[in-house]
Amino acid sequence: MDDVAASGPGFAGVTYSAFSGWADRPTDFAPMLEGELTCDIAVVGGGYAGMAAALRLAERGADVVLLESGFCGWGGSSRNAGYLSNALAGDPQLLNMLYARRLPHLIRYADSAARFTEELIGRLAIDCDYEPTGNVIAAVSPGQLRRTRRNAEILRGAGADVEFVEGRDFGLPQTFLGGVFERAGGLLNPGKFALGLREALFASGVRTYERTTVRAVEPHATGAVVSVPGGRVRAERVILATNAYSRDLAIAPKRMVTPIWTSLVETEPVDPERLAATGWTRRVGIITPHTILENYRPTPRGTVMFGTRRLRTAPGALGAREPDGAVVADLVRGFHERFPSLGDIAPQRAWGGWIAMTSSLLPVAGEATKNVFYAIGCNGHGLAQSPYLGTLLADRLAGDRMHDDLAAVWRARPRFAPPVLSAPTLHAAWTVDRITDRLHRRRA
Repeated sequence: MDDVAASGPGFAGVTYSAFSGWADRPTDFAPMLEGELTCDIAVVGGGYAGMAAALRLAERGADVVLLESGFCGWGGSSRNAGYLSNALAGDPQLLNMLYARRLPHLIRYADSAARFTEELIGRLAIDCDYEPTGNVIAAVSPGQLRRTRRNAEILRGAGADVEFVEGRDFGLPQTFLGGVFERAGGLLNPGKFALGLREALFASGVRTYERTTVRAVEPHATGAVVSVPGGRVRAERVILATNAYSRDLAIAPKRMVTPIWTSLVETEPVDPERLAATGWTRRVGIITPHTILENYRPTPRGTVMFGTRRLRTAPGALGAREPDGAVVADLVRGFHERFPSLGDIAPQRAWGGWIAMTSSLLPVAGEATKNVFYAIGCNGHGLAQSPYLGTLLADRLAGDRMHDDLAAVWRARPRFAPPVLSAPTLHAAWTVDRITDRLHRRRA
């Protein structure tokens, strides 16, 4: 790991990392761009979406240049919880109310994304510890259980590959009562997946430049010029695959994303018998239906990884940082509440990353201005959706008709509503979640 402190506030012995707990930082960096280049398509951003788009364009015969400010996979791609999911962000009842006519198309898009990314792992032979377990949106109170039952009906009605399951019969920990089982997808090591894509990118015909920050993208009648500290790239078209960092790029549509910092914690190794004694006998990822979700998953290292629950906004510049000690302490409290018999299991390491949240909580793609396109497939569920969306956009730019799944998230105009996520809003959501948890414990 890199940029690691020996301990953090509140928990002696916890490793706080400014990178990721999933993989080591690579040492074989691609060169920085110096001078002037020309190409068919320039891709800005080396995350899942950017790497997948560049790979597909190279397969289609395009001359591609990819520019990444750190190293490919440095951002949220290697820092997330590792859930390959066929779900959309947001509560299904809310999505059904807001997007009733679009929901079946969005469900199809999300399901196709999970299956596409599974196939991508196999096709590129990426060793990322993938387990096709599916994932469960699991309730921790009777009220949540009733809501997840309704959500399962809504999702099935829209064509989702899900079913409602009872917690004990399904093999969930005892504090999880049941919920919506997403059959597609599963769990993987996102750091290994990101670095596997990076290796495939280096082996392709894509001209890749790392540690190359894009300062500006200037469109003109026949293309665009991408300016970096050491030079510039003249391209016929540009793809912005910049996720949370889109906010700080002038060419990106205004108000398109709100950068959100999400944190993860990993425990020390847990005896498999003790984990099974909690009732968690099915190796499946768990997400709660709180306003701000909680997630819990086993890892191949014999540990438990958990996160989200409390989010932070970014009033200033984005960049590398360690998780906030208060957030880590809150995550650990949540872990001990969900797994009371593991109260002596200590947190071992903590890390986090920036993700992009759109105001609609939906993935989006479109044309920012003439010859400059964008794709945001995150919203907290981007592990499968980002590479799929990048590939769909690449096929479109390579001359294919617009795929139905791309049309489901395409924005005809680059206009976005004012962001609804702010520091007070996120704190209020966290407060509501904690109050409802406390009420449930009292009733129990």
